[in-house]
Amino acid sequence: MSWFFAALAAIGRPVTRGLGTLGRLAIFGGEALSHMLRPPFYFKEILQSLLSVGYFSLPVVGMTAIFTGGALALQIYSGGARFNAEAVVPQIVAIGMVRELGPVLVGLMIAARVTSSIAAEIATMKVTEQIDALVTLSTHPMKYLTVPRVLAGLIMVPLLVGIGDIIGILGGYVVGTKSLGFNPAAYLQNTVNFIEARDVISSLIKGAAFGFIATLLGCYHGIHTGRGAQGVGRATKSAVESAAILILAANFLLTSILFSL
Repeated sequence: MSWFFAALAAIGRPVTRGLGTLGRLAIFGGEALSHMLRPPFYFKEILQSLLSVGYFSLPVVGMTAIFTGGALALQIYSGGARFNAEAVVPQIVAIGMVRELGPVLVGLMIAARVTSSIAAEIATMKVTEQIDALVTLSTHPMKYLTVPRVLAGLIMVPLLVGIGDIIGILGGYVVGTKSLGFNPAAYLQNTVNFIEARDVISSLIKGAAFGFIATLLGCYHGIHTGRGAQGVGRATKSAVESAAILILAANFLLTSILFSL
């Protein structure tokens, strides 16, 4: 029976480590939220984080959204043609971008761009003992490093999601009217008539959740990095991987909650 217990131990160890990591991450997130409500506030760091997370992410979000919207229109038209349902392109592009593709693609782009940047920056500060210097200067690392970035994620990613939704729908509109022969006025009217306030609100809620996850995991893995250049590399890789997985899991959970009410 020793082989049986060895197999159980081999399964149990990674499960236990994973649950422990989730617990530490939950505690870390709770601390970040609690510090967000208490002074002091480092407004310069907050402004820099808002620019880094939001403004400088606009190009990649815009390019991703417009090509996705255009490709979605082509795919829906091609699939709908099998059932003589080509006319549903405007409605499906709108609902697909606003409910799912917009928030998820923006979240993944933020994970790729922002999470990796945050993790590498904070991990380098940890390795070079700059975080220890902050503590020596009576500056709380959570308030100075984590809170501005998480706050920026909560504020800016929903805005990026809204912009990405609009650009994605625009991409579908350009393809639909220029390549697929749709009437521009009718396309826009069908899009406006089909989108509900509930769809927009759910998209923004997802954006806030994904922004929180992406920035929090960047800070968490950066602060808990190992020593040396290898530690920085592992922290960056782990941050992006875990952020992407949690964003997709959170998307499923939020979709099941928001659209089952």
